[in-house]
Amino acid sequence: MAEIKDPENTIILTLKDGEVVIELLADVAPKHTERMKALARAKAYDNVCFHRVIDGFMAQTGDVANGNMEQNFNLRRAGTGGSDHPDLPAEFSKLPHDRGTIGAARSQNPNSANSQFFINFSNNHFLNNQYTVYGRVISGMEHVDKITRGEPPANPDRMITVRVAADVQA
Repeated sequence: MAEIKDPENTIILTLKDGEVVIELLADVAPKHTERMKALARAKAYDNVCFHRVIDGFMAQTGDVANGNMEQNFNLRRAGTGGSDHPDLPAEFSKLPHDRGTIGAARSQNPNSANSQFFINFSNNHFLNNQYTVYGRVISGMEHVDKITRGEPPANPDRMITVRVAADVQA
């Protein structure tokens, strides 16, 4: 596992194949990082599926309203919901959407990000200045690469747990 420099701004995401450590960029996108930490601390991301996974592009998850449904027929709704918190304003920066960066998923409205996010499988610079970058994978990208593909996948992978590193007992 990578060295964690700032446990308060680090997320440990547990997938079926292992842990993914995400460095949150609080100095770049403070509202988005605070939201992710709040939802992680509320355990809202636990068991939420990756409902949109496109090979060579990205893996999207974080629909805390619909993404933890057990029945496959409910997966059709995954990706349409968010949390009970208000939507977030865009926090665009000069950071590129490189492999391993975390971006805020949203509707066509730039100020509609809520709980959903995506992890870039590759450099997706066409997203630059259109979606908020608020974190990056610092270890465990090999586990992200193994997430089952599909829109939605027939048997989607899930975030088993999502925790703020500062809250995890050593």
